[in-house]
Amino acid sequence: MINSINSSKQGSIKGWFPRGLVDSAKDILFAPVTSEGLCPLQLHWDIGRVTKIEVIQNYREHSLKLLLPRLIEPHSHIDKSFTWKEFPNLQGTYEEALKVNLREHENRTPEIVRSRSEKALKLALANGLRSIRSHIDSFGLSGTHSWQVITDLKHEWKDFIELQCVALVPLEYWGTQEGHLLANKVARSEGLLGGVLVPPFHKQDSYKSLVDLFHLANRVNCGIDIHIDESAKFPAAGIKQLIKALDHMEVNVPITCSHSSSMSLLSSREVRYLANRLASHNVGVIALPLTNNWLLGRQERETPVKRPLAPIKQLQEAGVNVAIGGDNLQDPWFPLGNLDPISLMSSSMSLIQLPPWERLGLSPYTTSAAAIMGLEWDCTIKCGSPANFVILDASSWSECLSIIPRRQHIINGDFFDENMSLVKPQLEIF
Repeated sequence: MINSINSSKQGSIKGWFPRGLVDSAKDILFAPVTSEGLCPLQLHWDIGRVTKIEVIQNYREHSLKLLLPRLIEPHSHIDKSFTWKEFPNLQGTYEEALKVNLREHENRTPEIVRSRSEKALKLALANGLRSIRSHIDSFGLSGTHSWQVITDLKHEWKDFIELQCVALVPLEYWGTQEGHLLANKVARSEGLLGGVLVPPFHKQDSYKSLVDLFHLANRVNCGIDIHIDESAKFPAAGIKQLIKALDHMEVNVPITCSHSSSMSLLSSREVRYLANRLASHNVGVIALPLTNNWLLGRQERETPVKRPLAPIKQLQEAGVNVAIGGDNLQDPWFPLGNLDPISLMSSSMSLIQLPPWERLGLSPYTTSAAAIMGLEWDCTIKCGSPANFVILDASSWSECLSIIPRRQHIINGDFFDENMSLVKPQLEIF
């Protein structure tokens, strides 16, 4: 039940909250803990900020639901969302996805991009997301229009979703005069510079493109997030070029490697070595298991027994921040996807063998994702944290991930139902 609330936005909520997302152990000293690492807590707030964290000792007397911070999508492509129906990739290959994506890009208009992107944002909000990083096809006239549309939406949606925009262009584009002009525009929007480094490629040319990108990013003070090694061939070829470039220059902005899929095809010794090198350069990694498992490693008339996927556990052990993202939303790259962090956890758990009741199983969706995106709030709770939560109609992780749970939301201390309508706080949850 939601406790009373008044016009000053005072309120509280009871629920099962992950122990690993409580900032200070002092706040949950002697708290009961389930086998899945959940604590029965009552969180109090005033004017949208947490003021008190209270342990519920007589929790058996309450019908508690799973309570989480509003979550994060660190890698998406909302500009091309919901395009599978018109532009399907029935072969399911990376090469065909590229061809179909180009056709879609040539046929998009600002109105179409706005319509599909707004639909994606509404879905994300209802599913419990508070922040999204979206890569935007930004090359050519269609790309210019797409960038403008989504940066407009970024401003329009800022009270509900923090939207980060990454300009996605060919890597070598950043070394051109047009690339420099785009970088200045991205900087004015507080966006990031993106690109694609997927083998086969010419090593010297790719190295030069990376160096040009790094110099440009330093100059305009924009972070970098590139698609790298989204391949089942030439394992970690892109990562090796990136490390080589970083060894020879200082980069003063955050760098993220999205995908890093083929790195897992190396020997254990090589994986550990590269993971340590990435950690030494403070490079974050965003693993994208759903799209990677769909597109990569396909063999005619054979089910692949080894599929490329970022080596999440090895990277974490080396000290690399690793997030997990949903990537595509019903587009030529992946026919599924719904911008639902709970669905992503459920679908990914068996692929990556990291459950959310383990600290390193939950961090890719919460604290590590927040760190990679440079968010002000890291998803942990303490006095002063934002009163931003999602309440799920389930009482355990197992139940939550086995169904598509109904959910209600607390955004800056206000309660919203599953249809994102403001609700009276004295109503029963679900």
